Formats: sequence, C-alpha cells, structure tokens
Amino acid sequence: MLYYNIDKPSRKVSLVEAVMRSASEERALYMPEKIPSLDSSFFEHFSEMTLQETAYRVTEPVFGEDIPAEELRNIIERALNFDIPLVKLFPDIYVLELFHGPTFAFKDVGARFLAGMLDYFAGSINNEIKVLVATSGDTGGAVANAFAGKKNIKVVILYPSGRVSFIQEQQLTKAGENILALEIKGDFDDCQKLVKQAFADSKLNEEIVLTSANSINFARLFPQSVYYFYSFAQLKKNDYPVVFSVPSGNFGNLTAGLIAKRMGLPAVKFIASTNINRSVPLYLESGKFVPHHSFPTISNAMDVGNPSNFRRILDLYSNDIEKIRADISGFWFTDEKTRQAMKELYTRYSYIADPHTAVAYLGLKEYMKNNSCTGIFLATAHPGKFPEEVEKTLDKQVTLPVSHKTTSYSHHRKMAADYRLLREILKSSF
Repeated sequence: MLYYNIDKPSRKVSLVEAVMRSASEERALYMPEKIPSLDSSFFEHFSEMTLQETAYRVTEPVFGEDIPAEELRNIIERALNFDIPLVKLFPDIYVLELFHGPTFAFKDVGARFLAGMLDYFAGSINNEIKVLVATSGDTGGAVANAFAGKKNIKVVILYPSGRVSFIQEQQLTKAGENILALEIKGDFDDCQKLVKQAFADSKLNEEIVLTSANSINFARLFPQSVYYFYSFAQLKKNDYPVVFSVPSGNFGNLTAGLIAKRMGLPAVKFIASTNINRSVPLYLESGKFVPHHSFPTISNAMDVGNPSNFRRILDLYSNDIEKIRADISGFWFTDEKTRQAMKELYTRYSYIADPHTAVAYLGLKEYMKNNSCTGIFLATAHPGKFPEEVEKTLDKQVTLPVSHKTTSYSHHRKMAADYRLLREILKSSF
C-alpha cells in the first residue's frame, strides 16, 4: 500500500515514510491510495469477534503488506487491552464508551496503536525518533502514556496554558523522562501552528527524524475506525438505520468513521457535533469553509477553529458538497446547552457524561427530531477527567475508576509561542 499527500496526489510514499515522516512537508496529510472493502465473511461473523480480532480484520487489509501478521496482532493485543462497551440508554439510543483505556479518553486507541507501530519501525533505523504533538486536552495524555519508556523515542507535547484540566495536565507533565510537556502561552491554534512550522522546516527534518502523534498521522487516525465496526456488531439485531454522533474538534474521529463507512460499515449517517467552534457545521449549511480562531469552551478538547482533518474529508469525497451532506449532518451547541444535556442525561437515564459526550448526545437528539434511527453517540472521555465542571453541573461527586498513573518526575516547561525556542528544544536531547 502506498500513501499520497492529499495536496500533491502524485507524491506517494511507503507506510514507513508516511508514519515516520507524517508531516515532513508543509500541510502534508497522507491517505492510502485505496481504501479496501471488507469481505462479506467479516460482516457475517463480526458480532462474534473480540475487539482484538475485529481490529486485526479491519487493519490488516491496510497495514498487512507492511507489517507481518504476527507483529500486527502483537501491536493490537498490547494497544487494545481494555473494553469498548456499547451501553443501551433507551430502545433506540446507545452510548459507545471509549474511555476505558489507561488515560480514560478515546485517544488511547489511536495513540497506543501508533506507539506500537513506531516502536516496531524504530528497529529498522539507527536514529532517535522525535514525536511532536499539539493537544487541546486528551491527545497529549494518551500520547504521553502510550510512548512513556519507549527506547529511542522522545516526545514533545505542546498544550495551551490554562486550557486543560488539572488531571489532563498531570498526565501530560508527569508521564516519564522521555516525555517533555511545553505549556504554551496561547491557545490550541498557537500550539498547532508551532507544530506545523516544525514539520515545514526542511532543514530541521534533515537533521532529526520528526513525526507526529496527532491525528494528522494516518497511523494514529485509522485504528479508530475499529470501534465503529465493533459497536455496530454489539447491536446484534437492529431494525432501524444506524447513525453515529461524533463529538468533533480536529475531526480525526469523524474521519475514521467515514473511512469505516467506505470499507463497508452499514451506518447511514454521521453527525458532526461541535461546540461553538463550528466551522464545519457552518460549511455543511453554506457550502463555504471559513476557519476561525478557536473559542474556549467547557468541552476544551474540541476547541479547534481550523480542523486539520477536514481537508481529509474533502479529499475523501472529492470536494463534492452534496456527497458530504449525504453522509454528514452538523450541529453546534453552546456551553449552556451542553450543561443542560449533562443534566438531562443524568436525570432521564442516570448517566453521568463529560461535556464532550454531552455535545455528542445533543447532536444525536437534534438529528432524531426529524429522523427515525438507532443512534449511537460517542463518549470520548470519562466524566472523572472533568470533575470541576461535572460536579458543578450535576451537584454530584465524580472520580476516576482508578488512580491515573503518573511519575514523580516532572518534565514540564513554560514557553512563549516562539518557533525559534521550539526548534532548539527539538534539536536537543532534553
């Protein structure tokens, strides 16, 4: 399988280069030259499969030519060693809980898969790999946990000062000696801009092996397609069209769902549910994409005004707005509406949701006003990761199921949004 740069389709690279040099060209986003369809036998038996077997059957047609079967299974077994349950709230409403991994957020799925893949590829080069990532919340914690202690891999995580929760910051700054967290004076867009500058710096990329653990890296994004199949299989018998509501920030999660649909997932619709960072829902209304500066909200991991993966969605649909509208509906909601949804989920269904999950519920609820369907909304983070907001809204104490694992070693610096400073850090061994 070869991978093409969506801005330069003639530029095709191997999986190793797409993963190891995931954004070595400015604004480069790679996609596989073909998205294979899963065979009918998979769908005949997928309701009987474990999560790990489902993951192997979904990822093997894409990665199998580059990673031996035994090694791919090992990566999956180590990465997906937790459950992803589908919880029924009402006869036609389900919530897919993606927060049972070690950092209690859906990013654990892709981050742990990517870490295993990079660990495998690292053995083929005689050089240290630098992983650079910007986070608005959960990505950084998942990446830090996934890569902690990996030999010959060092990770630099950029996060906006004052824009992540206490628990998220602990997961970022106390993961291990090979993980460096940089607290940037600015917002997520400032962090992402610095990351893009680093990947566009051809001289720097000649000096070091630099890659990304954000969803711009296809090997972090694509494994998320697995849980769409796994959740659909858990429905067993279902008489209505299936719709997924996805809380969306940088749109990697939704892109993974759309790739799953292209591979044969029988979902009829995806809902892009956002907070007031609403550039994509407005595009679906007007047909014009107008990125904007990000606005802070209580669903902070979704505070992205110019989502990178929207370009992948446009590429997937050849920029055809009508085809995109056929598969995606978009809705956006204020913090006030989000809090109301958190209260409604608790009073009506006895379900405690974090703000991001509440936004997904709102999107599904809005869609179901005019459409009969079986709805699945994605719970992307455990409510215990946002105790201040959840407790204030519900007047109920919430905690994480187990203590989040951190080290006593703090690897953390505050930094201005200055690329020259970041460049020097990346060139150093910290």
